[in-house]
Order: sequence, then structure tokens, then C-alpha cells
Amino acid sequence: LLFFDTETTGLAGGTGTRAFMVGAADWHHGQLRIRQLTIASTSAEAAMLDVLAGWVGPRTVLCSYNGKCYDAPLLATRYRLARRAHPFAGLRHVDLLYPTRRRYRGVYENCRLATIERQVLKVVREDDLPGSEAPAAWLGYLRGGGAGLLRRVLAHNRQDVISLSRLLRHLSAAGAEQAAAGLPGEAMLPAPVA
Repeated sequence: LLFFDTETTGLAGGTGTRAFMVGAADWHHGQLRIRQLTIASTSAEAAMLDVLAGWVGPRTVLCSYNGKCYDAPLLATRYRLARRAHPFAGLRHVDLLYPTRRRYRGVYENCRLATIERQVLKVVREDDLPGSEAPAAWLGYLRGGGAGLLRRVLAHNRQDVISLSRLLRHLSAAGAEQAAAGLPGEAMLPAPVA
């Protein structure tokens, strides 16, 4: 099970948008292992894609938040442009946005990950750099600015993948409780690895 999230140069999509940072988390020897990649120049993108490909195997199950519609297609485009095989192709992918919407639509003002973190997981981010400011932080760094804002993007991305693991556990437990109570509900999510 590989939780992943990207930080990108924009939300428009297309060939001009690139992932400048990828965060991933998986269970390794009973602990959540977090790995992050970021590029300090556009020419380093191919190397980042190669390292990311090494984190994925044929039995990997991907887990994201809106990653089926955004992160995975964006990475597929970047692999294609780099003339590399896309390592996510054919892998199972659990996108937690959909079960979260089914469970919490209408309960909170929206189902953005930040809202679900705050309301459901009780995660309070201090000094968080919003994802919308990440592209400017990276471009500022590329243009010779300090790494302070980029470190905040890394912290934001790190918390995203941690929250994905916690959200999967929460949704799985809620589904199990619902099933045990004999209540009609959705199909169960895969059980998280402890």
C-alpha cells in the first residue's frame, strides 16, 4: 500500500504542469515510512521519476486523495514526456476522496482534505503553507530564493501522506462498525496494514 501525493506547478493540467515534489508513505517494518522527492531544477525531473518508479512494484496498491483524477494522470503525462514507462499503469488505486464524500458530504462545508483533517482526524496544521502557494515557493527557490518556503511545502506534503494513512484507517474502522451493526452501507475499504 503506497500513499502518495504530489505538489505541482499548477492545477491547470496538461503538458506544462509538472510535479516538482512527490511524497509517499508505506508501512515498513511496522512503522509508517515517509519518503519525499523534490527537484531543484527542471532537468532533474527524469531522475525523480526514476526513483519514484523504484518505489512501486506489480503488487503495489496506490492510495491518494483525488489522485485518480489529478495526481496519477499528471504523473502519467510526465512519464510519457520523459519517454519512460509509467509505473502506476495497471495498479489498483484507492482514491479516498470518493468514500470520504459518501460519508461526509453535507456534514461539513466541503470534503477537502484540510477540512477532513481538521474535523474528522483532529489534525491542526500549524504554520502550514497552503498547497496553492507551493508553486510560487518552488519557483522562488529555483530563482535563487531561500529554501524556507520550500521546507514548508515539504512539511505540508509530509502531513498530506500521513493524513492519508490515518484517513484510510478511520474509514476502514467506520465501515467495519457499520457492518457489525448490520447497517446498510458501502463496500468496505481494504483493511489498513497495522
